[in-house]
Amino acid sequence: MAKKKSQKEKAKSASNKVLRFAHPFYTDVPIDERSKVPGVGKRLTDYIQTNLLPIPAPQRDPTMALAEVIGQAGSDAITAAGSIIFHATGDTGELAGNSQQMVADAMTLDYDITHPETSPAFFYHLGDVDYYDNTDKGYHAQFYEPYAKYPGKIVAIPGNHDGEIFKYDGTSTGQTKTLQEFMANFCQPIAGVPTAAGTIYREMVSQPSVYWLLQCPFVDIIGLYSNIAENPGYISAPSIGTAQKDWLTQTLTTIAKARKKGTRNALIIATHHPPFSQGSHSSSTQMLADIDDSCTTAGIMPDAVLSGHSHNMQRYTRYVTFGGTDMQIPYFVCGCGGRTVTSVVPATGVRNGDNTYDKAISAYGYLRITVNAQALTIEFMEVSANQTQLFDKVTVNLATSTMVGQ
Repeated sequence: MAKKKSQKEKAKSASNKVLRFAHPFYTDVPIDERSKVPGVGKRLTDYIQTNLLPIPAPQRDPTMALAEVIGQAGSDAITAAGSIIFHATGDTGELAGNSQQMVADAMTLDYDITHPETSPAFFYHLGDVDYYDNTDKGYHAQFYEPYAKYPGKIVAIPGNHDGEIFKYDGTSTGQTKTLQEFMANFCQPIAGVPTAAGTIYREMVSQPSVYWLLQCPFVDIIGLYSNIAENPGYISAPSIGTAQKDWLTQTLTTIAKARKKGTRNALIIATHHPPFSQGSHSSSTQMLADIDDSCTTAGIMPDAVLSGHSHNMQRYTRYVTFGGTDMQIPYFVCGCGGRTVTSVVPATGVRNGDNTYDKAISAYGYLRITVNAQALTIEFMEVSANQTQLFDKVTVNLATSTMVGQ
């Protein structure tokens, strides 16, 4: 009687045959029992990690003060006012329809130029500024035109489409190096109006890197670049190295030391790919593990995490015991700044591991974030052709790291 093959032997045998499925990972064989597929690995994410693109090195120390974005007088006025307000959303680039302009116009209405100290300080873009046309022409149409009347400065982290060299059909996106056009517009050597703006006067700042720290009164914002894959996102991998993650650990350590000396700003981490997602794109678990590892090493956790990528709005609450404190950390997905919205699994509020899935909507909109010495408040503003209305709101008490929802 022939000896029955083990699952491991079956997997090894299958790797040398024509497979039933389009890729070899539709299998019930546990990952640790699989044989490596030559040139691919044991799972789909092994393959994805080999196809990431290099992360450009910082042009200088990847840290900016708010004064470098809006001027010292503007920063001082915010400090005197006792709070800072800013916008955030992602996945905006759109040529068809009016959705991007609709959201841009709604954000513009939050400004009162006679009272800049209580108006948004800036718009923090969560990535995917441009889709499939990383050229001056593409940036003009998908970025400068829609925000022509937006009064505030705009800063950003790149999304996967911003880093692409090739489109979905294999043709060029217009850039020969990854993030070439993003850097020309957001990371130019000195502040000024980039060529892509054409006759639209929009002064862009000189961000030091595609990953960076923005230090503001009341809040520190760490932006990370999670690379070009549709799913999932990575801040480190064998193919791109650990420079970004090492910088994250060092930066978090510096912030943690400042807290011990009495400076307790809110801490926000922004990534394009979401750590948690149940709408059109999946969660980035390895990226979250990298961030958690850096946080653990540094001895500090974020007060909130902001992401885009999935073209809808989702909010999760993560429950973490850290340094003897029971923390409630909101994780927002807001990738609905203009690109066609996509469906999302309804939120249930049911706990799954260390998190609950609390709010979700397939709609356009943006985040309005307010921070003072005591609290961090995040509002999701739903935008339609007829109105802008509050859909979700949470407040994090910075002293206790506890959260109150709407």
